Amino acid sequence: MSTFAEGAARLAGLVPRTLGWPPRELWDATPAELAAIFAAGADDNPAPLTRTELTTLMERDDGR
Repeated sequence: MSTFAEGAARLAGLVPRTLGWPPRELWDATPAELAAIFAAGADDNPAPLTRTELTTLMERDDGR
């Protein structure tokens, strides 16, 4: 079984190479966000967002 530190070290090397994120973005991301990003790439034919889903996401993010 790997430790948290070992997993974090692997992600610290993987995320910048695959996502192009600088370190601050990596450390600000939650484990759930990282899991969702990598899980999305596992599906060969992901369903695209519907217009309703996109609108909901844009409205939710508009308050930043």
